[in-house]
Amino acid sequence: MTGKTVFISGGTSGINLGIAKGFAAQGDKVLVFGRDPNKAEDAAEEIRAQTGGTVMAGSADVRDFAAIRELFERATETLGAPSVVIAGAAGNFMSPAVGISANGFKTVVDIDLLGTYNVFRAAYDFVLKPGASLIAITAPQAVQPLPQQVHVCAAKAGVNMVVKVLAMEWGQAGIRVNAISPGPIRGTEGVERMAPTEEDKTKWSSHTALRRFGTPADIAQAAIFLSSDNGSYITGTILDCDGGMKLGDASGDFITPPQR
Repeated sequence: MTGKTVFISGGTSGINLGIAKGFAAQGDKVLVFGRDPNKAEDAAEEIRAQTGGTVMAGSADVRDFAAIRELFERATETLGAPSVVIAGAAGNFMSPAVGISANGFKTVVDIDLLGTYNVFRAAYDFVLKPGASLIAITAPQAVQPLPQQVHVCAAKAGVNMVVKVLAMEWGQAGIRVNAISPGPIRGTEGVERMAPTEEDKTKWSSHTALRRFGTPADIAQAAIFLSSDNGSYITGTILDCDGGMKLGDASGDFITPPQR
């Protein structure tokens, strides 16, 4: 799949920037956008420098449906109708529930859940039909309750259900809707916040089945697969790309038998 058009919200940093680089590297035209126009242009320039790809920068708040729709209209005129749309914008912070204000809770839900819906709903009017692939970036917190993450757990659980319902409703138009649930990804703000030292990172990664953190490129390859012809019969799926983290603690030695 090359030469297609890909729109990516939150594509100015972290996982989503890695996804943008992955698509651009294989010859796809890419729109990256976020709230800050300077960050969007910096990200676009970085992608161009590394891949030589065609990259457009845009600015829009995913909480503002009208702004998203206007950006998609302009981007479609410039790059062509999108075949792939990634809803990746997200907000997060660590706090027990009693430390989260109503506004703080609402902000995360609005960015993660409402933002995902806004991006997908705006995209519906512009994507190629049939053949479009919509991908949300969700999180393990959608199905695994985690202390100090009540806001994210609620928002991402909603994202998973948006994905499943839209997959049911839009399948008849030939639109596939899926999500990727990343595990700990090295170099992202979340990992740096939760595991600031190399010792912390080693301890955390040792609990995953593959005994390592993922990379933005790992998530990019998952997105490329889901949106390719090889994934043409996959819809309504939450793809765990987490090195086996969701399986549970795998830090023991399960290969070398104990001495008897």
